[in-house]
Amino acid sequence: MSDFAERLAAAMWRFAGKGEVSALSRLSGGANMESWAFEWVAGGRTAPYVLRRAPSAAYMADRPFGHADEAALVIAARAGGVKAPEVVGVLGDADGLGSGYVMRRVLAEVAPATILADPPPSLLADLGRELAHIHAIPLDTIPAAIPHMDTGEALAALRARFLDHGGDRPVIALAIKWCEEHLPAPADPVLVHGDYRMGNIMVDADGLAAVLDWELAHRGDAHEDLAFGCMSVWRFGQLDRPAFGLGSLDDFFAAYEAAGGRPVDRERFRFWLVYRTLWWALGCLQMGEAWRSGADRTVERVVVGRRTAEQELDLVRLLEMEAPEAERARPLPPSPPAAPAPTGEPTNREMVQAVRDWIEGAIKPHAAGHAKFEAVVAMNALGIVLRDLDAGTRAEDKALADELLSGAATLARPVLLANLRRAVLDKCAVDSPKYAALAAARAEWGADKE
Repeated sequence: MSDFAERLAAAMWRFAGKGEVSALSRLSGGANMESWAFEWVAGGRTAPYVLRRAPSAAYMADRPFGHADEAALVIAARAGGVKAPEVVGVLGDADGLGSGYVMRRVLAEVAPATILADPPPSLLADLGRELAHIHAIPLDTIPAAIPHMDTGEALAALRARFLDHGGDRPVIALAIKWCEEHLPAPADPVLVHGDYRMGNIMVDADGLAAVLDWELAHRGDAHEDLAFGCMSVWRFGQLDRPAFGLGSLDDFFAAYEAAGGRPVDRERFRFWLVYRTLWWALGCLQMGEAWRSGADRTVERVVVGRRTAEQELDLVRLLEMEAPEAERARPLPPSPPAAPAPTGEPTNREMVQAVRDWIEGAIKPHAAGHAKFEAVVAMNALGIVLRDLDAGTRAEDKALADELLSGAATLARPVLLANLRRAVLDKCAVDSPKYAALAAARAEWGADKE
């Protein structure tokens, strides 16, 4: 048994009594935290569990609350009738496993593509009902460490983070300025899950089985949770179904209100749809910074850092209605010319292609579990580099970003929207060519006719 498994077994003795760990494996995915599945064998019986832990102490340093408070929140949510996992114990320093807690494992489907391919008929209504239940949890029953989100302060923090990252992405600047100009009045606070979307829910044949990943919870505006799962990126290709990739907003809102949720304000919902898309664009840049700083040196981190292009594309689609009709109808400018064909010694592109081919042929077939997931991510990273070397497309334009952030430039400026559309199309084609919204945007903006 590995040292990791031995330490986990010692912790489980405190949580569940004498037994043994078996079938320990790292679960794939998880943009922020590690998840480890294992079986606990005790008294001739076997039960499934999950360990949720931070990849490093540095990763928890700037978080508003730690795993002990997160576990207490999950316990409070479950006690309040929410389909939250059952927490059985919180790690301590003496366990030598870092920061985290153990839950009973829910045996249900979590993969968005699998769920959306054949969702239970009740799932959208389940999601509306469950969100209403989360928002109804009395705030005096949750840990005091769960923070309150002041929207204006949070938006100012996004602006500051953008400037720290160079302040040179025009579409992000445009979105920040729009949010500043459309900041809603404060709402009566509720418990906001903060990450309520496909990928963080589990589903079985009867419908919603569990709500996972409570690390972003806070006290704030209920509309934030309503909007987040409706972002394009979390619909996983089901763009014609704006509510979680499952159905209509009307049906989702009706289910939420029928279960006791507050009446939905469509304008406030739109603000949060733009805000959280902006937030995730900057979150992706932050993933790249986590790798650069050494806090998390996994290859997944740098690949997620390039997904900012997806959110910039979505932000243009969300905000283009602010432009005059003549600008929305303006044809796209041409893309930059392609790189010339190589001659002579192997180029950087060919060197990268050789390494990618080697991973695909020699590494990936023999990998399993999380190692196989990492091999696929590494191939994706090299694919981005290959396309970038060919296209030479960049998203940075500090001068234009400054104009948009200050309000000196708006979407009423002639040709600006057309140029932004071209830029996000070309950048997303490099960084995320399979992103469903890219094909939709190409069709909407006439790029398919080129």
